[in-house]
Amino acid sequence: MLKQPSKDPLHGMTLEAILKQLVYHYGWKELGLCINVRCFNFNPSIKSSLQFLRRTPWARAKVEALYLQHIERSKNKRGDPIVRTVPCE
Repeated sequence: MLKQPSKDPLHGMTLEAILKQLVYHYGWKELGLCINVRCFNFNPSIKSSLQFLRRTPWARAKVEALYLQHIERSKNKRGDPIVRTVPCE
């Protein structure tokens, strides 16, 4: 019997992959403006940010929510990527 694929857009995504995509798209400075946490604003790195996000559920939830917004905004009605960038909020 075949399993139905998950409809959760975060299924199979690691926190590290999500963070790297957000940093690539927004950059540390804009990411720090979108989610005001110290690990994004002062001497940011993937390693220190992952440590903080894994220990802080509210911050991880904000990162995941921003990632979901990024996915939705990067698609048009047919599901094709949109070239322009959209501010975080």
